[in-house]
Amino acid sequence: MNFPIEIKRPVIFFDLETTGLDQKYDRIIEIGAVKIYPDGKREVLTMKINPLMRISAEISALTGISNEEVEKAPTFAQAAPEIASFFEGCDLGGYNIARFDVKVMTEEFKRAGMNFDADNRAVIDSQVIFHQKEKRDLSAAYKFYCHRELSGAHSAQADVNATVDIFIAQMERYTDLPRNLNELHRFCRGNQDRFVDSEGKFFWRDGEAVFNFGKFKSQTLRSVAQKNPEYLHWVLSPERQFSQDVIDICYRAMKGEFPAKKVES
Repeated sequence: MNFPIEIKRPVIFFDLETTGLDQKYDRIIEIGAVKIYPDGKREVLTMKINPLMRISAEISALTGISNEEVEKAPTFAQAAPEIASFFEGCDLGGYNIARFDVKVMTEEFKRAGMNFDADNRAVIDSQVIFHQKEKRDLSAAYKFYCHRELSGAHSAQADVNATVDIFIAQMERYTDLPRNLNELHRFCRGNQDRFVDSEGKFFWRDGEAVFNFGKFKSQTLRSVAQKNPEYLHWVLSPERQFSQDVIDICYRAMKGEFPAKKVES
């Protein structure tokens, strides 16, 4: 199949699996890439990477990649010459790569003593195209699921009536959705289960709450509470205006009480 746009040089669509969401701290554990040439030819690169750090239980469950699986894989520094050669002279494509994958790749090459120059490459991001071309507001959802135009949009009663109709239509359309309220609740949380709090200020790593912001990002709440308790005082100061659940988490941590991840039955 011909590529749908004119390209002067190869475009590489790629995706990274990583040890977490921190672009500077976390490491690549798998690379998948497809290089598309101007003549339509395709070349594939798939590689497991030893991150030289533990893959948490949460990430293993999400990606299916275990610590044992990457133990004998090359480190990024060892694989960097091959990866750099594959990516050389190519533009980039992917899903959400501008905000995450490109930045992670840049950091990995930097640690390996090499440069991954993203500034001089065109970047095609399918997520950006998706969000800009497909409206995701209530009126669009009502038209998609109920095949009617929403009249009186932004009136509270009209909006809530439409929301009920949309939910019923979704349950009829997606027969694989849970029919149990608690199971549907877990489905609706989606990636939120990776986070300890509603703001995503803490995430789970091997059952421990880990900072997702600030100068102690990627460090456990427990270690910060023990070694740098003044930082928790900083979070709790009124001018910071964190959400109540973040405040509660930090307040309890100062007393030696830490969040425990619930195990779903």
